[in-house]
Amino acid sequence: MIINKVTLYSHVLNKMRDFYVKELGFEVRADADDGFEIKVGNSVLEIKKYHHPGKPFYHFALNIPTNLFNSAKEWAKTKVELTREDDEDYVYFPYSDAHSFYFSDPSGNIVEFISRYAVSPKSDAKSFSVQNVLCISEINMTTDEVKTVGNQLINKGVPVRSDEAINENRLNFIGEHEAGSFLLLGPRKRRWIFSDRDSEVFPLSIIINQQLHLSLDGEGKMELKKVE
Repeated sequence: MIINKVTLYSHVLNKMRDFYVKELGFEVRADADDGFEIKVGNSVLEIKKYHHPGKPFYHFALNIPTNLFNSAKEWAKTKVELTREDDEDYVYFPYSDAHSFYFSDPSGNIVEFISRYAVSPKSDAKSFSVQNVLCISEINMTTDEVKTVGNQLINKGVPVRSDEAINENRLNFIGEHEAGSFLLLGPRKRRWIFSDRDSEVFPLSIIINQQLHLSLDGEGKMELKKVE
């Protein structure tokens, strides 16, 4: 599975624009009063203004080259404060054979940079910059209807990682293990690692495989349609 585009919402749009464009250096693809798009490797991240009460936040991850993890971590430390878990500012995931580090952006999103050694390529670059980001690797889908949404995705040909069964009480990785990109489907009120935040339902939309447009409303109900 390839994540082509993710649309998130923010209550601090101008701060988000400054952070991602001026501070981190991502390339702008489109810009308007109510939102902007940046190029994230082979993916697109769109941030739109949230017009309702509340402060939406999400978890998303970006794939980076496997040989630039340490360089990316040092680069990030010049821009942000890395968050910590068990007094460490990075983690190794044995099942995924991956290293990750995390930070928060102005909206309170839990942002992860991840090197997946089994699937992500190396880079010829000597040191890391945002131009080395490969793609959007993960985006959360938080809902009270985990099993229903999971089965809808399976019926559309989007599998659970390693053909695992959908579990309503934990995080489910939706996507092929070999592709290294996943929809993180799970319930509310589970803590995101490297943060003090519990998952909540907020609207978002996702385009995968240039074919399928998924959207969650503010109540966590999903709509699926073909990309035209």
